[in-house]
Amino acid sequence: MVEHRGVELDRVYGALSHSSRREMLEQLASAPARVTDLADRFDISFAGVSKHVHVLEDAGLLRREVRGREHRLSLEPIPLAHAAGWLASYRKFWEQRLDLLDRRIRESRRT
Repeated sequence: MVEHRGVELDRVYGALSHSSRREMLEQLASAPARVTDLADRFDISFAGVSKHVHVLEDAGLLRREVRGREHRLSLEPIPLAHAAGWLASYRKFWEQRLDLLDRRIRESRRT
């Protein structure tokens, strides 16, 4: 189970590593879109957009519905929630470190 989650996180973070893919997700968060409509918004080839879409699909971040020749994409947010949860698990660590830094700064000001 843990290994499966690690592979999922690798795919999600890998997919999020490219600015065009993040922008595609942002656009699909507001409304589903056809692949051709999504491609029109980017200054890259349709083939390039298609490759980015496949990376997002492999990460589980997109859902594709095919009606004839029309491919509609929509955001699948669950993998993002898992990735956010993983990051949130480190929040306590950073808060403790910042609290320690704050204490040291206050102590140094007193002396």
